[in-house]
Amino acid sequence: MPSSPLDLAPVLPVVVLPDAADAVPLARALVAGGLPAIEVTLRTPAALDAIRAVTAEVPEAVVGAGTVLSRTQAAQACAAGAGFLVSPGWTEALLDAMAGSGVPFLPGVSTTSEVVALLERGVREMKFFPAQAAGGTAYLKALAGPLPQARFCPTGGIGPANAPEYLALPNVGCVGGTWMVPEDAVAARDWRRIEALAREAAGLRTAG
Repeated sequence: MPSSPLDLAPVLPVVVLPDAADAVPLARALVAGGLPAIEVTLRTPAALDAIRAVTAEVPEAVVGAGTVLSRTQAAQACAAGAGFLVSPGWTEALLDAMAGSGVPFLPGVSTTSEVVALLERGVREMKFFPAQAAGGTAYLKALAGPLPQARFCPTGGIGPANAPEYLALPNVGCVGGTWMVPEDAVAARDWRRIEALAREAAGLRTAG
């Protein structure tokens, strides 16, 4: 199985793309800034075309699909070339679909019971969402004692100010966020700004 998105960079950009034509230059800017793993959320009609384009034209990027909510979406994302799958939560059916996809996946959790249930199924890598609202670093720190085998990508309410606190935790592989792909920069196609923000984000683990 390919590398886990938790191990590719300290920050996983969470991208919402209204226009698939922006996918390739955006991905190139993020990769140039040191963030090769990119989560394209399935929240827009352009998402699958965006994943397809980045897979075909930016080989140094590892593009995944986010906001995966169904077996159909998981299959569509993999057919488009997604290298990993991310969901905000999980059900047994969705977990089966992601586990059977052949690519790494991060099912979303926000409670201890969900974490234990996934560990019971052999899943050790998860998205912690919504991170800040669900207890933030204090919650993850508390989980590390009894459940050290679980690793997380916290997402939700994370930015450059608090990301280093998350990245310092032993059970956090990377954090997810949108701050390096602000809507106004994407709309203006300001790829230089996005590359600069990505570079700052890529240095957060050492900075923290």
